[in-house]
Amino acid sequence: MNESQMRSWDRYRDRFVVDVPRGSLSTSVADGADVDWAQEFGRAAPLIVEIGSGAGDSLAPMAAARPDANVVAFEVFEPAVASTLGRLGREGLENVRVVVADGAQGLEKLFDDGSVTELWTFFADPWHKKRHHKRRLVGQDFADVVVAKLAPAGLWRLATDWEDYALWMREHLDAHPGLVNVHDGWAPRLAERPVTKYEAKGLAAGRRVYDLTYRRADAA
Repeated sequence: MNESQMRSWDRYRDRFVVDVPRGSLSTSVADGADVDWAQEFGRAAPLIVEIGSGAGDSLAPMAAARPDANVVAFEVFEPAVASTLGRLGREGLENVRVVVADGAQGLEKLFDDGSVTELWTFFADPWHKKRHHKRRLVGQDFADVVVAKLAPAGLWRLATDWEDYALWMREHLDAHPGLVNVHDGWAPRLAERPVTKYEAKGLAAGRRVYDLTYRRADAA
């Protein structure tokens, strides 16, 4: 962390970061881990989860636009988390909590089935090499978890600026019996999602951004 990030970490960590029991790795979540989210937020409200929140460039404005929701963000890179904490503190956002842990494990272990109103996975690592495709976040196994955790009519919003990953997502999620593609194809850009520095870099390089929105199938 740089000095600014260290100050943000020290000042806001206790306010925004939720510690969870760890598994064998520093970013893993232990079996049997549990969080009472209503207690953490001091209220019961619709739950939104973001996996891979980075430095909070989209998290903060999107959470600010949804004051009625409790937003839980997962990010494993501590300097990015520190930047997020600084932004949350400066903007006075009280409806966000951050977990420094693997988001896929966190979703599976820290949320009751049927409890998540929305899931956001924006610009996940595309793992370009074919031998690394098994590391991609979006796939059959993770989709099974998402379907279990989404509330009735719950939504999964995704975005990527890599065409092969976008097509991979469509291949796995369009065919999933627990999900319905809300737009029967690519989704229009989510108006509340800002153009981050990362996204702007991809656009400048000539890449297209692909948005997708899925709904739990039993609410179709």
